[in-house]
Amino acid sequence: MTTSTSIDLSSARFISAEHPAAEGDPAAYFRRDFTVEHGLQSATLRVTALGIVEPYVNGSRVSEDVLTPGWTSYHHRIALSSYDITDQLVVGENALGAVVSEGWAVGKMGFELRRHHYADRPSLFAQLTLVYDDRTVTIDSDATFRVGEGAVRSAGIYDGETYDARLEPTGWSMPGFDDSSWKGATEQKVDAARLVIDAAPPIRRTQELSPVEIITSPSGRTIADFGQVITGWVRLRVRGPAGQTVTLRYAELLTGGEPEYETLRTAQATDRYTLRGWGTETWEPSFTFHGFRYVDVEGWPGELRPSDLTAVVVHSDMTRTGWLETSDPLLSRLHENVVWSMRGNFVGVPTDCPQRDERLGWTGDLHAFAPTAAFLYDVRGVLGSWLQDVAAEQQEKGYVPWYVPDISSTPSAPTALWSDVVVGLPWTLYWEYGDVEILRQNWPAMSAFVDQVEALLDPSGLWGSGFQFGDWLDPDAPASDASGGKTDRHLVATASFVKTLRQMSDAALALGHADDSARYRNLEGRVRKAFRDEYVAASGRLVSDSATAYALAICYDLLDKDQRAHAGARLAHLVAKSGYTVSTGFVGTPLVAHALSQTGYVDTAYLLLTEQDCPSFLYPVTQGATTIWERWDAVRPDGTLNSTGMTSLNHYALGSIADWMHQTIGGLEALEPGYQRMRIAPRPGGGLTSAHLVHDTVRGRVDIAWEIDGGSVTVTVTVPTGASAQVVLPDHPDSAGAEVEVMAGTHSWTYTVPVENKEEYTFDTPLQVLAGDRAAWRTLTGVFKKHLPFPIDASGPEAASVTLSLLLSAIPHRTPELERDLREALVNL
Repeated sequence: MTTSTSIDLSSARFISAEHPAAEGDPAAYFRRDFTVEHGLQSATLRVTALGIVEPYVNGSRVSEDVLTPGWTSYHHRIALSSYDITDQLVVGENALGAVVSEGWAVGKMGFELRRHHYADRPSLFAQLTLVYDDRTVTIDSDATFRVGEGAVRSAGIYDGETYDARLEPTGWSMPGFDDSSWKGATEQKVDAARLVIDAAPPIRRTQELSPVEIITSPSGRTIADFGQVITGWVRLRVRGPAGQTVTLRYAELLTGGEPEYETLRTAQATDRYTLRGWGTETWEPSFTFHGFRYVDVEGWPGELRPSDLTAVVVHSDMTRTGWLETSDPLLSRLHENVVWSMRGNFVGVPTDCPQRDERLGWTGDLHAFAPTAAFLYDVRGVLGSWLQDVAAEQQEKGYVPWYVPDISSTPSAPTALWSDVVVGLPWTLYWEYGDVEILRQNWPAMSAFVDQVEALLDPSGLWGSGFQFGDWLDPDAPASDASGGKTDRHLVATASFVKTLRQMSDAALALGHADDSARYRNLEGRVRKAFRDEYVAASGRLVSDSATAYALAICYDLLDKDQRAHAGARLAHLVAKSGYTVSTGFVGTPLVAHALSQTGYVDTAYLLLTEQDCPSFLYPVTQGATTIWERWDAVRPDGTLNSTGMTSLNHYALGSIADWMHQTIGGLEALEPGYQRMRIAPRPGGGLTSAHLVHDTVRGRVDIAWEIDGGSVTVTVTVPTGASAQVVLPDHPDSAGAEVEVMAGTHSWTYTVPVENKEEYTFDTPLQVLAGDRAAWRTLTGVFKKHLPFPIDASGPEAASVTLSLLLSAIPHRTPELERDLREALVNL
């Protein structure tokens, strides 16, 4: 115990058990008694761990935070939590306790499944500050603490927690407990300079779900279905004999009525609870988490009832800021799936997935999803902290790791979408929140990355060598090579670097660095020219004739006006040629619908969004998905898993389509950082008759609602105080009145639009006319795909004179079913 007039964190030590931890070892229990005298004004506990810590005072948990301290780059930053525990103390004897498991710091993590990335044993750091009228007393974690074992027999991030209630020492965190059989704590050498206070919002329980069904599988197993893929764990309430062990194994999917564990890879994802045998027992794990919808329950004493189990949803405690509802239940469900995947993957670190033996902070996944994330939740705390880890890792290693925190034994090469998150994410956060300090704090890391890539350019300015992930998980890529898609990897890299340089130039201006802005703008021009010389024909046709290539060229402004128009038409053709199914990966998916809209093909973007054949945005929804999948075909139509080794059912990256939904269906786009000025321009399509978007910006709530009722359109918007909006009314009959400027307040417009009388299509309608109606052509190509072994192309000039009747007469072995389905399709059109 030390007495001082100021707080000095260096007086406390990290403490641990005497020996290093092996896999499957029990968690460490720490305790010490202390005395509180009269005149206490306040008591503050600061606590963290290398591992996961659950602190106690006088027999009660200190807070509702879970999985503390979360995962940061512990070599550089260890998050320190601070709690006011004044009301939990009494005059006289008190006790401070903590259970520390291996967590991310000590346990098995990463592709190599290695242990001890940051420490060889769980370690506790604690400092209790007691402020009296005339003095301050601190109680520091040091060798005076005692350490023992208890009910937590093992706990790992991937494998789950084993808890034997019979072994919990009664009253271990209460004053007066006999700890004579425990050992003195061992002090560890950890630099206190790594400690940071309030690094990010805490991880907490945010929702509870009851089972929607208790299932008996074909093999006789008892399975609880919670109806939603979530991240967290199950709390149980059970009565039974001492020594009875209940085993919970978690799964995302049932195949053939049985749990499918292949999506977990080597992760055991299993919790075990052994009963103490005293009445009703309530328990939930504290030192692990799982991604699941289903739980296989084994060893339950008696009949399992739905009320016996509760699924606990866990994630970083972020404030929800964005909502979107539409008249199409499938699109509304798609949007909710995006929200659930974000919740499931923001558990301290923005991860790729929460269930398998990975759960890493992949930079590319987050970069692709960042605009959507910043709309849905206030992510300044979580991502601001994570960016500090990115910068710390970059400064130490000389490169931006592909995932952060970095526990890989091999270095990461600079790559588009992944490494350039160090520029793109600060820019996204600045644009969303309008806080230039975000750019200032990240500027050294941003400029270091750009300088590194500049040195890799060839003499023309092309980023044309070195490893690239390319358009990761292009649906046409081989299952064994997710980076082997249709789009040239270095086309992706060079185009992305142009965008990065433009962001750097604009960021430099925002920071008042005029010379830097000019330098990056000049370099942007050089790289843009190199891209055009290498990859773009004079017409605007691209060397990589793929949707991703055209989306990049359009969205990153790499073409002149005429080329851009040609590229838009070519993109629309490619999307139609694919049957409006998804043909893009991590790079192209966030951009393709934007590129179509920007070049006049909003109808095509809607057809892409609403397609239900696999691979498509809505195919998983039609298959019962409640989150975004890693692959569009992760689950086949027959309900079986697509066994590629990469089939997570909770992966937010491809949910980046929601950004287009917010801007186009909801109609909201920031024109200035922090929404000081915004554009409200909903563009109905896809058969939608209404939509409602709400976004809580830093200036206040934006509310946009539109509805189409016959020939009447109503648009209502609310603009927050201190902001203004450029409102573009959809399909307004008066071009002069279609665009208005409004200030803060609620505004509403109702107007009549002419109802279009669609042409009636017959077997004598030329293919060219049918193909001009993209919705009609999608329906007809669906029929062709069902019956014909070859595609029907209506893009050539001959299509003007070829009718459906003529086409059918030229098809050998045509079937009555083909004619019947075409006739039904025409009637429905």
